[in-house]
Amino acid sequence: MVMSIPDPGSEAELTLEFPHCYGGCMSLPNWRIGRALGIPIHVHASWFVVFFFVTWSLATGYLPETLPGLSAPRYWGMGGIAALLLFLSVLLHELGHSYVALRYQIPIRRITLFIFGGVAHMEKEPPSPRAEFLIAMAGPLVSLLLGAGCLGGTIAAESFFGQSWFQGLVVLGSLLGMVNVQLGLFNLIPGFPLDGGRVLRAGLWAWNKDFNRATSQAALAGIGFGVALGLIGGGLMVGAWSGAMGNSFATNGGWLIFIGTFLFSAALASRRRAALHTSSASVTVRQVMIHRVVTLLPDMSVQDAVDQYFIAHGFGGFPVCEEGQVLGVVTVQDVQALPTALWPWRRVREIMRPAVPAFCIPPDWSATQAMERMVQGGLDRLVVMENGAIVGLITRSAIAHFLQLHRA
Repeated sequence: MVMSIPDPGSEAELTLEFPHCYGGCMSLPNWRIGRALGIPIHVHASWFVVFFFVTWSLATGYLPETLPGLSAPRYWGMGGIAALLLFLSVLLHELGHSYVALRYQIPIRRITLFIFGGVAHMEKEPPSPRAEFLIAMAGPLVSLLLGAGCLGGTIAAESFFGQSWFQGLVVLGSLLGMVNVQLGLFNLIPGFPLDGGRVLRAGLWAWNKDFNRATSQAALAGIGFGVALGLIGGGLMVGAWSGAMGNSFATNGGWLIFIGTFLFSAALASRRRAALHTSSASVTVRQVMIHRVVTLLPDMSVQDAVDQYFIAHGFGGFPVCEEGQVLGVVTVQDVQALPTALWPWRRVREIMRPAVPAFCIPPDWSATQAMERMVQGGLDRLVVMENGAIVGLITRSAIAHFLQLHRA
């Protein structure tokens, strides 16, 4: 089950296998295990939980039922191999999305495998509805092709050699084939942030020419599907507890409730983010910027900067200017990186971050454009220039505070 959601932080995220675990889940550590297509591959700490669960469920349930008579160690070994191959399928699904995204010059920061599958972190949204459609469809297409290949290979092996020769491989091939087909089909459900929801967003985007409106509408469909999955799961659990259905339906119902809950929360967060982007797109930098700009001289000591500016004004950073030219910016983090004993002896120009063209923007830009520039440059503040002169300063926090007050 693959979902595509924007990153709560700086960049956009594409394709989340199973619903996204916001907050605590993704804050756990992760480790890099390799690269594919030039993209770093990471394993999240929560991945080991689901790996053990999949291995255990296969070794104690599915495999003994389909391959009776084997020893427990063999079941556990086969279960572990099957779990690794299932996550390899998830990785290939993500690489399908990533390959098409790279063709559209969209950088992929990394792919992370975690408790619900995997997520590919895109650094920006697709440039057009066509790009959105092709990127979203690439993942399910990879899964369906993998499923067809596994099932076709299994049928061919049984026809030519007989099941007794390759019984374990036949069972494993059938399992991988079914899971990949289910994965591909499930992700075509038209509810954002599932891949099918991104396809729906692409169509709505092409129709009404408004990306944020299309996101909001597709996310509303995702909310509906999340509620529907939760209700179906609840019905299965009630049926199992009442004796009208087998006990296995209780487990399936629990998973559906779990998936539906996270689909609902991911879609709701996406809808709220779309509303926030719509609000910020109508706000100009001139409305949000700090008009009274306090600047530092490059040759003043770091101690003077701390005493006379950082403490006195309480700002998190200041532009460094000389004769009307922006030379760089100094933040609290830059000062903290320098030992306190060296503050009287070091100059501001020695610790500042040098200015780049992206550091300055005009006042008529939208707040959304300013935020995107800060994200791309890894900055938390920009200098606003007009007719060659500094007229203001804009920060991420200023944009957030303005939108909060405006919404209130």
